Amino acid sequence: MKNKTNFLPQEGEARPSRCPDNSAFKQQRLPAWKPQLNIVTVLSSFFLIGTFCLTVGVCLILSANSVREIQIDYSDKCSNCSKLHENSSNWNKECHCSVNFTIKEDILGDVFMYYGLQNFYQNHRRYVISRSDAQLLGRKVNIERSYCAPFTTYRNGTPMAPCGAIANSMFNDTIDLFYNRNSSVIQVPLLRTGNSWWTDKNVKFRNPESYNLSSAFAGTARPPYWQKPVYMLDEEDERNNGYVNDDFIIWMRVSAFATFRNLYRRVKRVRPFADGLPAGNYTFHISYNFPVTRFKGRKHVILSTVVWSGGSNPFLGIAYVVSGTAATLMGFVITAIHLKLRKKKTYFQRQ
Repeated sequence: MKNKTNFLPQEGEARPSRCPDNSAFKQQRLPAWKPQLNIVTVLSSFFLIGTFCLTVGVCLILSANSVREIQIDYSDKCSNCSKLHENSSNWNKECHCSVNFTIKEDILGDVFMYYGLQNFYQNHRRYVISRSDAQLLGRKVNIERSYCAPFTTYRNGTPMAPCGAIANSMFNDTIDLFYNRNSSVIQVPLLRTGNSWWTDKNVKFRNPESYNLSSAFAGTARPPYWQKPVYMLDEEDERNNGYVNDDFIIWMRVSAFATFRNLYRRVKRVRPFADGLPAGNYTFHISYNFPVTRFKGRKHVILSTVVWSGGSNPFLGIAYVVSGTAATLMGFVITAIHLKLRKKKTYFQRQ
């Protein structure tokens, strides 16, 4: 065994230098821009930033206010269905209700239908991680090793597809919109697909490979609170089934807040709705399946248009206005301090 003292520098030997190399980079001699701040540049920066933020903020607020939006709370209007589903044993019983409302002015342009939930906390850590991304990519995985518990398998060992608390609590109310024109009732055509992000539809969610979906999900079972298996979510469009179903993909993107809305449908622009929704009387026909009474929640249906800045949310515009106002006020404060100090300096120089 070698003696450790052999690795220590002996007397008279030079110790290795720990100084950095004599280069422009390590000695910090590279050319650099060093702004020389003076009162003109400082005040100009504050006022320019303030003007920019105020301008953008006002534009965003005006844009958000131009959005046409109708929000209807149907939690109480469907109270009979709500009472029926308070009992968990009635979770699979169908209940229907109707909500009438009036649009006073034409809603022009693309019209989007959202469902909104209030007091539903999707941001709980155990809830957020209760999913299997590998399963949602169509891979064969052992979900018992995932974070899906307790929604992984049934007592007989049959795995759930999809697994996890997020999937099990998927919003499953069915909402149809009808237009009451004169004495006739016209169902408003709604688009089920094209509502999710392209990356979600084509990258993050994929179905298992098989010649048909029913065989791809053979040997699995639906989550406990689902009424249909995952390969039968959309009976009208076979391509909108399984893990790539738009409603399922949108629900799996959890919200950070307890009150949120998710895109549900888009109005198909065909006659007589080619220009949007005309003024008149409308009715929502709702198949009530999603209970909210136990956690004191509320449910809404929202009809809204969008603009270049998004939907009806003035928060970003208000934030810009507040920032611009603060920068402008700070500029005036610095100006006042500068003028006061300059007067004192002039006074002492005359003395």
